[in-house]
Amino acid sequence: MDIARIVRHEFLSCATETIKRLEDEPGKMPFHEALLSKEALFWSRFERSFSTSFGQRTIERLSAKIASYSGATNVIPQNLVSFNIDSDVHNAVIHHLSALRRKNSGAVTNWQEELNYFRSIQSSGNVVNVTIRSDLYYIRDNTHHFYSIKTVKPNIDQTVEAKKDLLLLSLAYPDSKAYFGLYYNPYGEFREQYIWGPPRRIFNFHTDESVLIGRDYWNNLGGNGTYEFIMGIAQEVGPEIQELIRQYGIRNL
Repeated sequence: MDIARIVRHEFLSCATETIKRLEDEPGKMPFHEALLSKEALFWSRFERSFSTSFGQRTIERLSAKIASYSGATNVIPQNLVSFNIDSDVHNAVIHHLSALRRKNSGAVTNWQEELNYFRSIQSSGNVVNVTIRSDLYYIRDNTHHFYSIKTVKPNIDQTVEAKKDLLLLSLAYPDSKAYFGLYYNPYGEFREQYIWGPPRRIFNFHTDESVLIGRDYWNNLGGNGTYEFIMGIAQEVGPEIQELIRQYGIRNL
């Protein structure tokens, strides 16, 4: 199966699995049912279920398959890795992230400067063992690549936890590349347009090289033109999915 058919299949599967799940597991929402029209509640439930599946499973599977197709090896979704790291370095990372969370702490986010600082800390001779799960891992050009893939509007807790993991991975594997990935930009085509507030004290979404948004995310996985390729297939398969959804509405409304 070529990559275009694989991508098309993933899009279709997300829609058909959502429909099957909702038909098999009808849910009661008494307050919503009292306050909203049947149609509004019906389609809201579908959109919410579809979006959850798309963001959590479909994007991860697509990302892994695009990476494999473009030449990556050892492609592993939900990869676990354990390693030892100096306890003073570990504590410094935790302290810095805590400061970034606090308003008016004076802490500033800059991915490369942060890494340089943590790498300059003198070893204490004590280590802590760390286990980290990455949403996607692969090897390309003899380099480890680690991804934390998030919803396009992550909350601050998710972002802090992801940055901690990515920093520790980068410190444990100095020649690796670690990324915070958002699969589209809800504010426009360019990363400079990203304005979602809660996580912006944790990463500089406009300049940090570890942050990949939209086109940059897909092109980093598969090379230049991957974003347009993915979007083209979405537009091509869209009418078929829309007809499946229309038939679902006819059966259930």
